[in-house]
Amino acid sequence: MTEPNKATQSADVGDAAAKAGNIWTEIGPTLAFIIIYNVMLRFPEGDGLFTKDTALYWATGVLIIATFVVIGQKLLKKERIPPFLLVSSFLIGSFGTAGILLQSKLFLFIKPTIINLLYAGVIFGGLAVGRNIWKMLFHSVFDLPDHAWKTLAIRWGLYFVAMAIWNEFLWRNFSEATWANWKLGNIVIGVLFAVANVPYTLKHMRQSETPDA
Repeated sequence: MTEPNKATQSADVGDAAAKAGNIWTEIGPTLAFIIIYNVMLRFPEGDGLFTKDTALYWATGVLIIATFVVIGQKLLKKERIPPFLLVSSFLIGSFGTAGILLQSKLFLFIKPTIINLLYAGVIFGGLAVGRNIWKMLFHSVFDLPDHAWKTLAIRWGLYFVAMAIWNEFLWRNFSEATWANWKLGNIVIGVLFAVANVPYTLKHMRQSETPDA
């Protein structure tokens, strides 16, 4: 008598995980960034538009365009755009454009730091005033008690702080190429961290009562 319920619950969990994973699966722009950057590294050094020295600027330009293409596609499909995607797109566009126009790689290096600190600030700032931003974003996906939402919010807030620190360490101590190509590594870290939180989420998920078949 309980098998249909288990099947329904499994379907709900899979659907919820797919929706939550949308935040982390927008890797198209990042892949475009890495590809263009490494292609431009094959050009000779020197002055001009198409040189090894301009690789980061070209890659950033492609990243900006690809990011807004993703948003445009979601709008055309009438899909819900995650708030984090809107915020990161604005910061990518503003800092990226500033870096390109001013020919300053510093703007490009610190962009991930600012984005991650902003996320952490929103999460911890919300908790400080009694509003759980993480719950507000995902309450339609997962039905969890308040203490579980708070734990998840703290975990993700600390994750964003850690990623900001990691970005500062990376660009200050390694080559530009290492920093640029590690963007894909950051996505992998994010996915692994999300997966690591799945058992805790499922443990506290409240299942709605359904009639036995």
